Amino acid sequence: MRLILLTQDDPFYLARNLDYLIKNLPPYAKVVATVVFEVSPFGKRESFTDKIKKTYEVFGLPFFIRYGTKFVMSKLDSRNNVRKMLAQHGIPLIEIEGNINKDENLARLRAENPDLLVSVAGNQIFKRKLLDLAPKGCINLHTALLPKYRGLMPSFWVLRYNEKQTGVSVFFVDEGIDSGPIIVQNPVEIGSMSQEELIRVTKKMGMDAIVESVEKIHDGTVVLQENDASQMTYFTFPTRADVKAFLAAGKRFY
Repeated sequence: MRLILLTQDDPFYLARNLDYLIKNLPPYAKVVATVVFEVSPFGKRESFTDKIKKTYEVFGLPFFIRYGTKFVMSKLDSRNNVRKMLAQHGIPLIEIEGNINKDENLARLRAENPDLLVSVAGNQIFKRKLLDLAPKGCINLHTALLPKYRGLMPSFWVLRYNEKQTGVSVFFVDEGIDSGPIIVQNPVEIGSMSQEELIRVTKKMGMDAIVESVEKIHDGTVVLQENDASQMTYFTFPTRADVKAFLAAGKRFY
Protein backbone atom coordinates (compact mmCIF):
# COMPACT_ATOMS: atom_id res chain seq x y z
CA MET A 1 0.00 0.00 0.00
CA ARG A 2 1.47 3.32 -1.11
CA LEU A 3 0.86 6.20 1.29
CA ILE A 4 1.32 9.95 0.86
CA LEU A 5 1.66 11.82 4.14
CA LEU A 6 0.18 15.32 4.41
CA THR A 7 1.59 17.21 7.39
CA GLN A 8 3.38 20.38 8.55
CA ASP A 9 6.82 21.20 9.93
CA ASP A 10 5.68 21.72 13.52
CA PRO A 11 8.80 22.06 15.74
CA PHE A 12 7.34 20.67 18.97
CA TYR A 13 5.73 17.26 18.59
CA LEU A 14 5.39 16.06 15.01
CA ALA A 15 8.84 14.90 13.91
CA ARG A 16 9.33 12.31 16.64
CA ASN A 17 5.75 11.09 16.40
CA LEU A 18 5.89 10.77 12.64
CA ASP A 19 9.20 8.91 12.98
CA TYR A 20 7.40 6.49 15.33
CA LEU A 21 4.52 6.15 12.84
CA ILE A 22 6.80 5.38 9.90
CA LYS A 23 8.75 2.80 11.91
CA ASN A 24 5.57 1.06 13.06
CA LEU A 25 3.63 0.85 9.81
CA PRO A 26 3.01 -2.72 8.64
CA PRO A 27 5.50 -4.05 6.05
CA TYR A 28 3.01 -3.72 3.19
CA ALA A 29 2.49 0.02 3.84
CA LYS A 30 5.09 2.47 2.63
CA VAL A 31 5.18 6.27 2.76
CA VAL A 32 6.27 7.06 -0.80
CA ALA A 33 6.14 10.86 -0.54
CA THR A 34 5.16 13.69 1.79
CA VAL A 35 3.67 17.15 1.50
CA VAL A 36 4.93 19.42 4.29
CA PHE A 37 2.77 22.50 4.68
CA GLU A 38 3.97 25.76 6.21
CA VAL A 39 3.77 25.43 9.98
CA SER A 40 0.52 26.69 11.46
CA PRO A 41 0.02 25.35 15.00
CA PHE A 42 -3.16 27.31 15.71
CA GLY A 43 -4.87 26.55 12.42
CA LYS A 44 -4.97 30.02 10.87
CA ARG A 45 -2.05 30.83 8.61
CA GLU A 46 -0.63 34.10 9.91
CA SER A 47 2.68 35.91 9.85
CA PHE A 48 5.26 34.89 12.45
CA THR A 49 4.92 38.31 14.12
CA ASP A 50 1.13 37.95 14.35
CA LYS A 51 1.52 34.48 15.90
CA ILE A 52 3.90 35.82 18.53
CA LYS A 53 1.57 38.72 19.37
CA LYS A 54 -1.49 36.47 19.61
CA THR A 55 0.30 33.92 21.81
CA TYR A 56 1.38 36.63 24.25
CA GLU A 57 -2.01 38.37 24.37
CA VAL A 58 -4.09 35.21 24.81
CA PHE A 59 -1.90 32.91 26.91
CA GLY A 60 0.10 35.41 28.98
CA LEU A 61 3.75 36.03 29.76
CA PRO A 62 4.75 32.75 31.53
CA PHE A 63 3.33 30.65 28.69
CA PHE A 64 4.94 32.95 26.12
CA ILE A 65 8.40 32.68 27.73
CA ARG A 66 8.23 28.89 28.17
CA TYR A 67 7.10 28.10 24.64
CA GLY A 68 9.20 30.82 23.07
CA THR A 69 12.26 29.24 24.67
CA LYS A 70 11.05 25.77 23.74
CA PHE A 71 10.53 26.89 20.15
CA VAL A 72 14.12 28.16 19.90
CA MET A 73 15.55 25.01 21.52
CA SER A 74 13.45 22.75 19.30
CA LYS A 75 14.74 24.52 16.22
CA LEU A 76 18.29 23.70 17.34
CA ASP A 77 17.51 19.98 17.72
CA SER A 78 17.40 18.18 14.38
CA ARG A 79 15.26 15.43 15.91
CA ASN A 80 12.37 17.94 15.94
CA ASN A 81 12.69 18.80 12.24
CA VAL A 82 10.07 17.03 10.15
CA ARG A 83 11.92 17.52 6.87
CA LYS A 84 15.19 16.14 8.24
CA MET A 85 13.41 13.16 9.75
CA LEU A 86 11.79 12.37 6.41
CA ALA A 87 15.16 12.66 4.67
CA GLN A 88 16.62 10.13 7.13
CA HIS A 89 13.90 7.70 6.06
CA GLY A 90 14.59 8.43 2.39
CA ILE A 91 11.07 9.79 1.87
CA PRO A 92 10.89 12.43 -0.86
CA LEU A 93 9.02 15.71 -0.50
CA ILE A 94 6.39 16.80 -2.98
CA GLU A 95 6.94 20.52 -3.42
CA ILE A 96 3.65 22.32 -3.96
CA GLU A 97 2.95 25.94 -4.75
CA GLY A 98 0.04 27.56 -2.94
CA ASN A 99 -3.13 25.60 -2.33
CA ILE A 100 -2.83 21.82 -2.47
CA ASN A 101 -6.12 21.58 -4.38
CA LYS A 102 -4.71 23.31 -7.48
CA ASP A 103 -4.64 21.02 -10.51
CA GLU A 104 -0.85 21.20 -10.90
CA ASN A 105 -0.36 20.18 -7.26
CA LEU A 106 -2.83 17.33 -7.57
CA ALA A 107 -0.89 16.13 -10.62
CA ARG A 108 2.29 15.96 -8.50
CA LEU A 109 0.52 13.78 -5.94
CA ARG A 110 -1.13 11.63 -8.60
CA ALA A 111 2.27 10.89 -10.16
CA GLU A 112 3.20 8.95 -7.00
CA ASN A 113 0.28 6.53 -7.53
CA PRO A 114 -0.88 6.62 -3.91
CA ASP A 115 -3.37 4.13 -2.53
CA LEU A 116 -4.12 6.21 0.55
CA LEU A 117 -3.54 9.78 1.76
CA VAL A 118 -2.73 10.21 5.46
CA SER A 119 -3.19 13.65 7.04
CA VAL A 120 -1.50 14.44 10.35
CA ALA A 121 -1.88 18.14 11.21
CA GLY A 122 -2.59 18.94 7.57
CA ASN A 123 -3.64 22.57 7.72
CA GLN A 124 -5.34 23.21 4.41
CA ILE A 125 -8.94 22.48 3.44
CA PHE A 126 -9.07 19.34 1.29
CA LYS A 127 -11.51 19.51 -1.62
CA ARG A 128 -13.20 16.68 -3.48
CA LYS A 129 -10.60 16.22 -6.25
CA LEU A 130 -7.92 15.67 -3.63
CA LEU A 131 -10.09 13.35 -1.54
CA ASP A 132 -10.81 11.23 -4.61
CA LEU A 133 -7.19 11.15 -5.77
CA ALA A 134 -6.21 7.93 -3.95
CA PRO A 135 -8.39 4.81 -4.43
CA LYS A 136 -8.64 4.15 -0.68
CA GLY A 137 -9.35 7.78 0.17
CA CYS A 138 -7.83 10.16 2.71
CA ILE A 139 -7.68 9.63 6.47
CA ASN A 140 -7.00 12.19 9.20
CA LEU A 141 -6.06 12.11 12.88
CA HIS A 142 -7.98 14.25 15.39
CA THR A 143 -6.95 14.18 19.04
CA ALA A 144 -10.42 14.14 20.56
CA LEU A 145 -13.42 11.82 20.66
CA LEU A 146 -15.44 12.97 17.67
CA PRO A 147 -18.05 14.30 17.10
CA LYS A 148 -17.22 16.31 20.23
CA TYR A 149 -14.46 18.90 20.15
CA ARG A 150 -14.13 19.33 16.41
CA GLY A 151 -11.85 22.16 15.31
CA LEU A 152 -8.72 23.62 16.89
CA MET A 153 -6.74 22.75 20.01
CA PRO A 154 -8.93 19.97 21.46
CA SER A 155 -6.40 19.32 24.26
CA PHE A 156 -7.05 22.85 25.54
CA TRP A 157 -10.81 22.68 25.25
CA VAL A 158 -11.32 19.31 26.96
CA LEU A 159 -9.40 20.70 29.96
CA ARG A 160 -11.18 24.04 29.78
CA TYR A 161 -14.52 22.23 30.11
CA ASN A 162 -13.27 19.78 32.73
CA GLU A 163 -13.78 16.60 30.73
CA LYS A 164 -12.77 13.40 32.52
CA GLN A 165 -11.98 11.55 29.31
CA THR A 166 -10.72 12.37 25.84
CA GLY A 167 -9.02 10.31 23.14
CA VAL A 168 -8.17 10.09 19.48
CA SER A 169 -10.18 9.56 16.32
CA VAL A 170 -9.01 8.55 12.85
CA PHE A 171 -11.61 9.18 10.18
CA PHE A 172 -12.10 9.34 6.44
CA VAL A 173 -11.89 12.99 5.40
CA ASP A 174 -14.89 14.54 3.68
CA GLU A 175 -15.41 18.15 2.66
CA GLY A 176 -16.47 19.25 6.14
CA ILE A 177 -14.29 19.95 9.20
CA ASP A 178 -13.58 16.81 11.27
CA SER A 179 -16.90 15.47 10.01
CA GLY A 180 -16.10 12.24 8.12
CA PRO A 181 -17.00 8.69 9.24
CA ILE A 182 -14.77 7.30 11.99
CA ILE A 183 -12.50 4.30 11.42
CA VAL A 184 -10.78 4.00 14.82
CA GLN A 185 -11.52 5.77 18.09
CA ASN A 186 -9.62 5.14 21.33
CA PRO A 187 -10.27 6.85 24.70
CA VAL A 188 -7.95 7.92 27.53
CA GLU A 189 -8.64 9.16 31.04
CA ILE A 190 -7.35 12.70 31.55
CA GLY A 191 -6.75 12.48 35.29
CA SER A 192 -4.34 15.19 36.44
CA MET A 193 -2.54 15.61 33.12
CA SER A 194 -1.44 19.08 32.01
CA GLN A 195 -2.16 20.18 28.46
CA GLU A 196 1.43 19.44 27.47
CA GLU A 197 1.23 15.93 28.94
CA LEU A 198 -2.13 15.36 27.26
CA ILE A 199 -0.77 16.43 23.89
CA ARG A 200 2.15 14.00 24.22
CA VAL A 201 -0.11 11.12 25.23
CA THR A 202 -2.70 11.69 22.51
CA LYS A 203 -0.14 12.26 19.75
CA LYS A 204 1.43 8.86 20.52
CA MET A 205 -2.02 7.26 20.75
CA GLY A 206 -2.86 8.89 17.45
CA MET A 207 0.08 7.30 15.66
CA ASP A 208 -1.02 3.88 16.92
CA ALA A 209 -4.58 4.61 15.77
CA ILE A 210 -3.32 5.51 12.28
CA VAL A 211 -1.43 2.21 12.11
CA GLU A 212 -4.58 0.38 13.21
CA SER A 213 -6.62 2.23 10.58
CA VAL A 214 -4.15 1.38 7.81
CA GLU A 215 -4.34 -2.27 8.82
CA LYS A 216 -8.15 -2.26 8.76
CA ILE A 217 -8.25 -0.51 5.39
CA HIS A 218 -5.74 -2.97 3.94
CA ASP A 219 -7.58 -6.01 5.35
CA GLY A 220 -11.03 -4.75 4.41
CA THR A 221 -12.20 -4.95 8.03
CA VAL A 222 -13.23 -1.31 8.53
CA VAL A 223 -16.51 -0.91 10.42
CA LEU A 224 -17.35 2.77 10.21
CA GLN A 225 -18.71 4.68 13.20
CA GLU A 226 -21.04 7.59 12.54
CA ASN A 227 -19.60 11.04 13.22
CA ASP A 228 -23.00 12.32 14.29
CA ALA A 229 -23.35 16.00 13.42
CA SER A 230 -26.27 16.37 15.85
CA GLN A 231 -23.87 15.59 18.72
CA MET A 232 -21.00 17.79 17.57
CA THR A 233 -19.26 20.61 19.37
CA TYR A 234 -16.82 22.86 17.52
CA PHE A 235 -14.10 25.17 18.82
CA THR A 236 -11.71 27.70 17.34
CA PHE A 237 -8.83 29.64 18.88
CA PRO A 238 -9.40 30.47 22.57
CA THR A 239 -9.79 33.97 23.95
CA ARG A 240 -8.05 35.45 26.97
CA ALA A 241 -11.28 34.80 28.90
CA ASP A 242 -11.09 31.10 28.01
CA VAL A 243 -7.52 30.96 29.28
CA LYS A 244 -8.55 32.60 32.55
CA ALA A 245 -11.37 30.05 32.95
CA PHE A 246 -8.90 27.23 32.18
CA LEU A 247 -6.53 28.44 34.92
CA ALA A 248 -9.33 29.18 37.39
CA ALA A 249 -10.46 25.56 37.06
CA GLY A 250 -7.00 24.46 38.25
CA LYS A 251 -5.83 23.25 34.84
CA ARG A 252 -2.19 23.45 33.84
CA PHE A 253 -0.52 24.14 30.51
CA TYR A 254 2.64 22.28 31.59
